[in-house]
Amino acid sequence: MGRGSRLFWIFSVLLILTGCAPVISKNLKEQADPSLAFGDVIRNPEAFKGRTVVWGGEIIETTNEENGDTVLEVFQRPLSWREEPQETVASEGRFLVRVEKYLDPYVYRKGRKITVGGEILGEEVRPIGKMDYRYPLVLSKEIYLWTYYYYPYSYHPYPYDYGPSGYYYPWYPWGWGWGFGYYHHHHHHHR
Repeated sequence: MGRGSRLFWIFSVLLILTGCAPVISKNLKEQADPSLAFGDVIRNPEAFKGRTVVWGGEIIETTNEENGDTVLEVFQRPLSWREEPQETVASEGRFLVRVEKYLDPYVYRKGRKITVGGEILGEEVRPIGKMDYRYPLVLSKEIYLWTYYYYPYSYHPYPYDYGPSGYYYPWYPWGWGWGFGYYHHHHHHHR
């Protein structure tokens, strides 16, 4: 078995093992109203208090509070069919996520993509520059951190980058050849 076919075999097995893993649980998704658009909520977050949403985007800032909670400021992006925030689609604004536990701000750092399911608590007004910005505030019930690196290099087993739910996603939108080359280049030669 050559190196290429062994890699393909590993890739296939990982795909089978983790391909069905949901990002946000079916139970929570069923509580969310799919007709509720982010654009509607951001205009008047208070009107949608108590509603369940599944939103995603890129982290702008992670703040650990004294009471042990973590608040994430997120740059919203519409979700793809697999609930991944899409960088190619325009954002409709920002929102805040309150997580009732400590999240490490290095792991949940600026630029990382997250998908969150939770309940709208209302709005929180914070300044951006000289302007007051009305953020929809979501209480997180489930949060998923998207990973950067997906391809194990067969001779050098690096630790996989697991999301908080413990799932390891072995695919990437640009095709597996690109991902493998990227992973190999960045991790093999600079250790």
